[in-house]
Amino acid sequence: MRASRIRLLAAAGATLATLALTACEDGTGTQDEGASQPASTVTADTSAKSPSTPSSGTSADGTAANDPAQAGGGANGDKDNGKDNGKAGGSGSDDGFPDRVACNGSNTTVTVKPVPRPVNHMLITVKNKGSKFCDLTYYPVLRFDEMQWAPQPFEASKPQAVVSLSPGETAYAGVLLSAADGSGDGGTTGRKLAVGFHGATPNSDGGPSALPSLPAGGVYYDSSLAVTYWQQSMDDALTY
Repeated sequence: MRASRIRLLAAAGATLATLALTACEDGTGTQDEGASQPASTVTADTSAKSPSTPSSGTSADGTAANDPAQAGGGANGDKDNGKDNGKAGGSGSDDGFPDRVACNGSNTTVTVKPVPRPVNHMLITVKNKGSKFCDLTYYPVLRFDEMQWAPQPFEASKPQAVVSLSPGETAYAGVLLSAADGSGDGGTTGRKLAVGFHGATPNSDGGPSALPSLPAGGVYYDSSLAVTYWQQSMDDALTY
């Protein structure tokens, strides 16, 4: 009888143990403290910044995002850079190519005078009295009194480039008045002189002529009359 009771109690205890174990496996029982999260496990920090979304203080590569000098300058930086580039490029009025006009009797002062060397020569001096650069094209067109012909130029005196005068600058042309050996004909004395100017092409209108004063006794010339192209140098003008 006693042995039967013992077996009955043992069977009941086994049944209770089985029920308790089943309850734990299907989630209806009490959580086992031994199954809790180990102390060494760390929960993810949700406040960490993603590399693709840098903070307002620093960009992904470490550059200060709110520093215009480091981050490209933003709108103000671009504006300043534009100003600097404009200064570097220069403005249209300061780029070394000022407005140019043709030199003629309206914007120059023209003087003439005979020279002792070479013999029978005269020097024409033209000075830019305007406020702009002016160009002297080709050679002066000379007309003494009512002369119906114009002297031809010394082709060897043709310069490599057009003579340009800045305001206040001067240029020159030399004139052979008569043959030194007397070989010229039709010699006469000129009392008045008009100095004409070519335009952009030979014999085109270059603007008003100049009317320089001649010496009181006039200037003698003959059929040998010839003129040089405009020259930057007085010495070059009197070489021919």
